[in-house]
Amino acid sequence: MAKPVIVILGAGLGGAIAAYEIRDAVKGKADVMVVNDSEHYWFVPSNPWVAVRWRDPDAIKVELAPVMQRKGIGFTSVGAKRVHPAENRIELNDGTSQPYDYLVIATGPELAFDEVEGLGPDGFTQSVCKTDHAAHAADMFDKLAADPKPVVIGAAQGASCYGPAYEFAMIVDTELKRRKVRDRVPMTFVTAEPYIGHLGLDGVGDTKGLLESEMRQRHIKWITSARIAKVEDGKMFVEEIAEGGAVKASHELPFGFSMILPAFRGVPAVFGIEGLTNPRGFILADKHQRNPNFKNVYSLGVCVAIPPVGPTPVPVGVPKTGFMIESMVTAIAHNLKLELEGKEPSVEASWNAVCLADFGDGGVAFVAEPQIPPRNLNWSSDGKWVHLAKIAFEKYFIHKIRRGTSEPFYERFMLQALGLRKLRHH
Repeated sequence: MAKPVIVILGAGLGGAIAAYEIRDAVKGKADVMVVNDSEHYWFVPSNPWVAVRWRDPDAIKVELAPVMQRKGIGFTSVGAKRVHPAENRIELNDGTSQPYDYLVIATGPELAFDEVEGLGPDGFTQSVCKTDHAAHAADMFDKLAADPKPVVIGAAQGASCYGPAYEFAMIVDTELKRRKVRDRVPMTFVTAEPYIGHLGLDGVGDTKGLLESEMRQRHIKWITSARIAKVEDGKMFVEEIAEGGAVKASHELPFGFSMILPAFRGVPAVFGIEGLTNPRGFILADKHQRNPNFKNVYSLGVCVAIPPVGPTPVPVGVPKTGFMIESMVTAIAHNLKLELEGKEPSVEASWNAVCLADFGDGGVAFVAEPQIPPRNLNWSSDGKWVHLAKIAFEKYFIHKIRRGTSEPFYERFMLQALGLRKLRHH
């Protein structure tokens, strides 16, 4: 009798570690297969460093096929064209199909640059969402440093990932100082957040005060509750929105370099599948990470549907941090093990946030337990140690992916880096 087949769709931060952890959890009771649209894993949190040439793209790349083969995990980089959950199969881009008994969706998002005219690498702004985007941004940054002009950095309406925008603004400030041209580059931070440090989480600890202070010290102006109307070559049109939805102020921001994080939506392979996704194409999941309509489909990471923390003048999404994603992976691995034993899923992910935001010469760290307020732990801090911890974390995580290690480590590593073991018990 053939073994059940567990297919993991996507091999990014969540999908890659899910493959390792699920394979170890099911212990040969099922075959594990990964369907990805690339032969490589990229450590996306390092992309802001790539964009100022602090990292070479190859330094954060892992060849997936050899690792998967060594771990006894099937792998294809053909990519998925469409998921057919009613038929328990994935239609692949080469016209073939991959059947499954259980599906774990870990695709990450599609980047919705097209929702703002002129946004994105095919328009007039840069991106650090993908490593190839960041490599292109590095070329544009070199041109800025050679011919200094204003800079605009931030996150568009509907964005749900704000940490990299803050990171990149501070990293750009740091690198421009090193190149001795910061005094010739006015900088503006544009964000859909209702206040600096909101982060899609209604703030964590004193992220508002810490990040506002950091921006003042670095002479970075900001516009909050910002809706980007359109982008032209060298000019961004931004509307500042009041509580009631009216336009409070309009801004025309000239720039020689701009990096704006876009809104996210579900990838085409799942978008619009009734019962599987919400209207934005994010995967519906219950407290066990299982889809309520297709019971053999699980999901994790950025592709999971999570409602916003509350109404804001401009739409603001909720981030899915690495700690949270790893807890989803562990829950799914345990629940699949239970299913293969004929039992019902019972394990829930701990939706907490532990994050390091590197600024190149310092940084801000925060812990939110749970991620959505009210919280049992609500803490933030800053210092040079955050930068050093981020470097160590990068090396640790890439090593984990290259080795195919299944041990959940995010919480242990981060809590050691933050020195929070005692804090957690008080």
